[in-house]
Amino acid sequence: MFQSVVSILITGLVTLFLVLIVTLKKNPLAVILHFGRDLIKSKILLAHVLGALFILLFNKFELIVESHLNTPDFTQYIYLFEGNITPLVQKWLEHDALTRVTTFFYVIVFTVMMFASLFVYHHEQDRRSLYALLYGLGLNYVIAIPFFLFVPVNEAWYTHPEVSPLYLKAYPLFEEQYRFFSGLDNSFPSLHTSISLTLATIALRSRNVRLAWIAAVSAAVILFSVIYLGIHWYADVIAGIVLASTTTSLAYRLSEYPLGTRQLVLSSANKTRAEHSSF
Repeated sequence: MFQSVVSILITGLVTLFLVLIVTLKKNPLAVILHFGRDLIKSKILLAHVLGALFILLFNKFELIVESHLNTPDFTQYIYLFEGNITPLVQKWLEHDALTRVTTFFYVIVFTVMMFASLFVYHHEQDRRSLYALLYGLGLNYVIAIPFFLFVPVNEAWYTHPEVSPLYLKAYPLFEEQYRFFSGLDNSFPSLHTSISLTLATIALRSRNVRLAWIAAVSAAVILFSVIYLGIHWYADVIAGIVLASTTTSLAYRLSEYPLGTRQLVLSSANKTRAEHSSF
C-alpha cells in the first residue's frame, strides 16, 4: 500500500485536500495560501505556530537524550497485567482490508487532521479553536516527553510473542522511514490516542460540524488502530485518554491569553473587588 515516502506524501496531500473540500467547500489551495499570507502578517499567529513546531521537533531531541539515560524498562509491569488480553483483537479481527484501512488512518489521517484543523479554524476565523489547537498539540508533547524519558514502555509487538506488527503488511518500510518520528519505547502514553482525542474534542466545540464528524470518526478509528496494529497496550490508550482530557482543558484556558479574554476577565474581577472595597 505504502511503498515510499513519495507515495505517503502524495496520499497525505490528496487526503488533506479532500478534508478541506468537504469541511469548507472551498478551493484547498486558496485556503492554504490564505493561511500562509496571514502567518507572515500576524506575529502572534507565527509565534504560536513556531512554538508548536518547536515542541514537536523537541520530541526528536528526546530520543537523543533518552539514549544517554539508564532508565529501567517498565514494559514488564504492563505485560503482567494485560499480557493475555492484548493479542485478542488481532486474533479475532485480523484481515488484510482492515489492516490497510487502520494503517492509512494511523500514518496518514492522524497527521492530516492536525493540518486540516489548523487551516479550517483559520479560514473560518475561529480563533478560540485555533489557539486551543496549537496549545493542545504542544501540551500533549510537553506532558508526554517526561514519561518517554523516565517511564519507557516498549510497543506491544516488540515484547508480546503473540502480537504482530500488522502495519508492516501495508507499510513495509515503516521501521526505516516512520520510526524516525517516534522511539520504540515511547509507547506510554499513546500520543496517537491523546492527540486524536484532542483534535476531536476541539472540533466538536468548533463551528464546523463537518470537521467535528470527521475528527470524531478519525479518533475512534485511530484508537482502535493502535491496538489492532499491535503498536500500543491498553494501558497506553487509557493514559492517552487521560492526557487528552488534561491537555484540552489547559489548552482552552491558555487560549484566552492571545484572544485577550483572560486579561478582560482579570480586569473585571479587579474592578469588582475595587467597587466592593469602596463601600
